Amino acid sequence: MNHLLKAAQDAAQRGWPVIPLRPGGKVPALHGERRCPGTGDCTDGHRTFEQRATTDPARIERCWTAGPFNVGIATGPAGLLVVDLDTCKPTDEKGTPDGAANFLALCERAGQVMPTTRTIRTPSGGRHLYFTAPPGTRLTNTASTLARKVDTRAWGGQVVAPGSATPQGPYAVLDDSPVTKLPEWLQTALTAPQRTRTAPIRPTPTRHAGRLADVVLDREVSTVASTGEGGRNAELLRAVRAVGRFVAWGDLDRASVEAAFQAGGESAGLPAAECRATIRSALDWSIRTARPREAA
Repeated sequence: MNHLLKAAQDAAQRGWPVIPLRPGGKVPALHGERRCPGTGDCTDGHRTFEQRATTDPARIERCWTAGPFNVGIATGPAGLLVVDLDTCKPTDEKGTPDGAANFLALCERAGQVMPTTRTIRTPSGGRHLYFTAPPGTRLTNTASTLARKVDTRAWGGQVVAPGSATPQGPYAVLDDSPVTKLPEWLQTALTAPQRTRTAPIRPTPTRHAGRLADVVLDREVSTVASTGEGGRNAELLRAVRAVGRFVAWGDLDRASVEAAFQAGGESAGLPAAECRATIRSALDWSIRTARPREAA
């Protein structure tokens, strides 16, 4: 049996919706909104990768017999929160602790041991720790919110399933323990209010404005994540600027916007440092130049 098909089926059997990723890569092999053909699943309007993720055995078989697609798990619809522990890069200062060391330090400060749960080894030597997301709480992606080189994937994100591979190597199961519930101390750390460095204090947005802002953010992050080489940074810059006005108006929290686009940019294959610089620059520009809501 096609090992990638089996990897997709294994994830789906656990109740985790999957999407095809580009062969040998981490970017969704799905069209973004700007290139949406308006057919198939998108006949009634563009559907994001989270909406198109599936556990349907027939759809999975059709997809993964059509090509050697890597397998992505849509973490939000799967009810998962995955902690991504990154490794150090050659450009990091000597002695910089990696994600695993920083996460262990977080556990120790909380008076907890390292959680035992399903763990995947990434091609770079990093780790993905799988947790069941708490019911009734919609957690989103974060980038270095908990600590440097410690990111999370939830709503708005996806992780590469074991069985997939990149030119660096395979994604492999390191610990096949059952997926455990997200520890309370970790949930508290993820839901604590994040200070925004640049966005001014604004009046609470109207209910309608908040819904519109969320829709635009989801749409733009999805577009960034599905952008191919040759225009990824430019697309990230454009998308963040398109969302920035909602940060300036107080409809969206800056930290949440930064985290969502960080995940989208990295999913598209952009280096983490490049994403952070572009996002910060674009948001600073948007907040500085945003017109009043009434004049927009």
